[in-house]
Amino acid sequence: MHTILKSEGREVIIGIDKPFVMIGEKINPTGLKKLGAALLEGNMEYVKQLARRQVDWGADVLDINVGQPGIDEIAMIQKVVESVLSVVDVPLCIDSNEPKILEAGLRIARGKPLVNSVNGEKKQLSGILPIVKDRGAAVIGLTIDDNGIPASAEKRLAAASTIVEQAARIGIPIEDIIIDPLVMTVGADSKAATITLETIRLVREKLGANINLGASNVSFGLPDRPSINSAFLSLAIQAGATCSITDPVKLGSTVRATDLLLGRDGNSIRFLKYFRSAEKLREQEAVK
Repeated sequence: MHTILKSEGREVIIGIDKPFVMIGEKINPTGLKKLGAALLEGNMEYVKQLARRQVDWGADVLDINVGQPGIDEIAMIQKVVESVLSVVDVPLCIDSNEPKILEAGLRIARGKPLVNSVNGEKKQLSGILPIVKDRGAAVIGLTIDDNGIPASAEKRLAAASTIVEQAARIGIPIEDIIIDPLVMTVGADSKAATITLETIRLVREKLGANINLGASNVSFGLPDRPSINSAFLSLAIQAGATCSITDPVKLGSTVRATDLLLGRDGNSIRFLKYFRSAEKLREQEAVK
């Protein structure tokens, strides 16, 4: 099953038989105070810098979130999308829980974008899915139900099934739904990662849908987060995850190496190309 995203001049195909897709996470002020300040100041040069850097380091798609207190998010998401599209040509992922903000971002995004996100709650399904359908976008479906985040893989599968069923009722095909099995920190629950991995297995087996992860959540509150994130992402890709909202600078080499080991990189071409490109980028950034 393939989920196809498009920009004006580029197509990205997400699928179990395709290289893993990285969705750059950095255009999001949550946890990035400098971006929050830039948005308040209307500083689009910093936004452009973040966009270029992520694509240079291998991001196939860029997530865009403008959830910063003190700004008009409807106006700002349009401004940010325009700024990003002025410097890179990759598909965009418009990231908000608010329908009006999603609509504003989707109006400016070109091609076939991704929406982040909808979940299995009735209010969310009725508010977000019609926007996705009208725009002809794809959407990330979080495995949350009306009672919150389920504790078991089986209940997360049920939430995913609800999203797929409700989407089908209004004409959104399963190919345009990417399920997020939710990654919780192992610092609070030692079984959190295994529950996510089991959810991935069940979604692949029962629904066949593509699967997205917020991989870095797994290490929250723990030391040496990069090592934990890298190990978990490799396990998740092997289990069937096909894309991730992540930092390509920190995890790009893990993604390329995992694809190589899973036989998705003939003659090691993508890995070698990435390795050489990353070496040059590190040298350039060290000089600045």
